[in-house]
Amino acid sequence: MNGGDEVVAAPAGPPQPLEWKFSQVFGERTAGEEVQEVDIISAIEFDKSGDHLATGDRGGRVVLFERTDTKDHRGSRRDLERMDYSISRHPEFRYKTEFQSHEPEFDYLKSLEIEEKINKIKWCQTANGALFLLSTNDKTIKYWKVQEKKVKKISDMNVDPKAMGNGSIASSSSSSSSRSFLANGVSPDGPYNYLSNDFSFPPGGIPSLRLPLVVTSHETSLMARCRRVYAHAHDYHINSISNNSDGETFISADDLRINLWNLEISNQSFNIVDVKPANMEDLTEVITSAEFHPTHCNTLAYSSSKGSIRLVDLRQSALCDSHAKLFEEQEAPGSRSFFTEIIASISDIKFGKDGRYILSRDYMTLKLWDINMDSGPVATFQVHEYLRPKLCDLYENDSIFDKFECCLSGDGLRVSTGSYSNLFRVFGCVPGSTEATTLEASKNPMRRQVPTPSRPSRSLGNSITRVVRRGAESTGVDANGNSFDFTTKLLHLAWHPTENSIACAAANSLYMYYA
Repeated sequence: MNGGDEVVAAPAGPPQPLEWKFSQVFGERTAGEEVQEVDIISAIEFDKSGDHLATGDRGGRVVLFERTDTKDHRGSRRDLERMDYSISRHPEFRYKTEFQSHEPEFDYLKSLEIEEKINKIKWCQTANGALFLLSTNDKTIKYWKVQEKKVKKISDMNVDPKAMGNGSIASSSSSSSSRSFLANGVSPDGPYNYLSNDFSFPPGGIPSLRLPLVVTSHETSLMARCRRVYAHAHDYHINSISNNSDGETFISADDLRINLWNLEISNQSFNIVDVKPANMEDLTEVITSAEFHPTHCNTLAYSSSKGSIRLVDLRQSALCDSHAKLFEEQEAPGSRSFFTEIIASISDIKFGKDGRYILSRDYMTLKLWDINMDSGPVATFQVHEYLRPKLCDLYENDSIFDKFECCLSGDGLRVSTGSYSNLFRVFGCVPGSTEATTLEASKNPMRRQVPTPSRPSRSLGNSITRVVRRGAESTGVDANGNSFDFTTKLLHLAWHPTENSIACAAANSLYMYYA
């Protein structure tokens, strides 16, 4: 800009760690309040604009929230700049509506109870001011349309209600006839001859025929309507659904198969991945999560219980049993133990916004993968390394099988996932970044902050291992010296698509934070 001899500035270092602040909480528990099982949140999802947020719970309900801070501050750009609005603003949401998405069912052929719990929610493209979303339980996917409808009200009747009797009318103020009529318009003196050519209505009409005058009011109410039901396509529990960037199709994945659907066709789907062996005794791994590429409609990725991620190209063949790329980390020699395979299982994968990176979460770590580099992850983040000595206890109480979700920020600079004691971690994933923040799902998210090394030393883990006893009753302490609780776990969280804002679920409460 200043001529040919412009000096190119050196690239800036990694961004500074964010300081997270409490924003809102929905469904906050009072001290000692017992949480109902059906109220526990089981899915969270922002839409692409970030203006709407959906949660699903174990009771089969979907609750929608809408952003209010952008609506309340509409004005010209100059006004916003004068207010310095962009600096002070952070996303604020309000309750919008809720509806019953799924009901408990019973499969009589297999004698299986199908619970109503919402496993996943995905937003679809909006149209004509209506919101569209997919929700699924273990077996059935539903396509919902949520729209504001104007309320129609009865404003008036064609006769004065005071002139009405209890079932009969003696006379009408608008009638000049001396004849009387019963409630159905028949004269007690004898019926009219309706077939005769000289029939005419009595003067003033039939007073008992009350016609309402319906007018559309300015009031609106939100209506949720199920547009499609995609059922009977999965023998095993559905763990993932994902929209395609073409806006027309989506995938659903269970333990052994991935099916491709068209949004408009509910009675037919195409099986595109099938890992079921001819003999089930030969089964060694299952599908744990699947997601479409955010921009390439022919590409999808799915993860397995063995810790691998497969990239599939739908253009190669109709049945994508052979993968285009395989991402897995080689096991370090001599590190194998009884728990190695269990904790290697990937519980969630997410594509970055541009589709270049895939984030995966296994039991102990977050891994960031470059889809152009299948030799290993480009970054690995230790989520709760201090739990490694307690894997025996975690196995005995089944906590080791908990499925934690993960998410990336819209700018791709940070990643986040949950842990126990209602804690969640935020890591900077830019090369050179040491950001590793621990936050608690409470009104004071930073209270757990104690200066800790970003990479726990090996010696610390080894020394703790010696004092762990199998089946110990004590909950133990985390790396910051705080006791941890395996019964309170933060499994579900989502990052706002354009801003540094995180929504996370702690039991039945939805907490929101901003930075």
